[in-house]
Amino acid sequence: MLPLFKTHYSVGKSLLTLSPPQTEDGSQSSVSVFDICSKNGLDTLTLVEDSLIGFLEAQKQSEALGIQLVFGLRMTLCSDMNITPSKTDPLSDHKIILFAKNGEGCILLNKIYSHAETRGNGRIDSEGLKSFYDKDCLVIAIPFYDSFLFNNAFVYDSACLLDHSLFSPVFFLEDNLLPFDHVQREMVNSYSSSYGFETIESKSIYYENRADFEAYQTYKCICSRTPGRSKTLDMPNLDHCGSPEFCFESYLDHESA
Repeated sequence: MLPLFKTHYSVGKSLLTLSPPQTEDGSQSSVSVFDICSKNGLDTLTLVEDSLIGFLEAQKQSEALGIQLVFGLRMTLCSDMNITPSKTDPLSDHKIILFAKNGEGCILLNKIYSHAETRGNGRIDSEGLKSFYDKDCLVIAIPFYDSFLFNNAFVYDSACLLDHSLFSPVFFLEDNLLPFDHVQREMVNSYSSSYGFETIESKSIYYENRADFEAYQTYKCICSRTPGRSKTLDMPNLDHCGSPEFCFESYLDHESA
């Protein structure tokens, strides 16, 4: 199973940071992904972030600790990035992950991210993606949640399409004990099998232990700005946040099972 870490640089999504490993005096109040790597002997760190803001810090810390960094940029794929989000159909938007395979891939990630931020309100369409894509430098992955398959099945009136005529995506599979996980897994397996695409068992990790779940919910309540949906711990109104399994403790349990 592949652990997919996310940090505070994806605002509102994770309690984990990119700080150096905890010092002996335990003065750091937050948990770093490098703490987890150090304590558990991980020699590879796979990061999936919603921006490139933390990339240089992640690269610097990884090199200092002798950890291989695999960086993925999670982006919104839309039908037409030239149309502003307020004038297009957001129900056609879905998420993809772009992984850099090498140094050239990192350069392409920066170009794609800059293109999306300056011309597409943080989104990119298939034509824009094709203009940068290089199979020798990038791998395109489909996340288990918020993908075109997930949205079409669980988001009312969603009509997402994935044009994979240029690339062969990798599909992530997860099981976080949410009630719809088994349905989503069946859809992903069926779709990927039909087209001969690879699937990878994975675990999204936003905090270290299950005991951190309440703190995670609190953080998301504070960061969330959904109009008309006031949030409390008694009624957090957080979509797909009904399981404490998005943690490294759960990953370890799966690995030992």
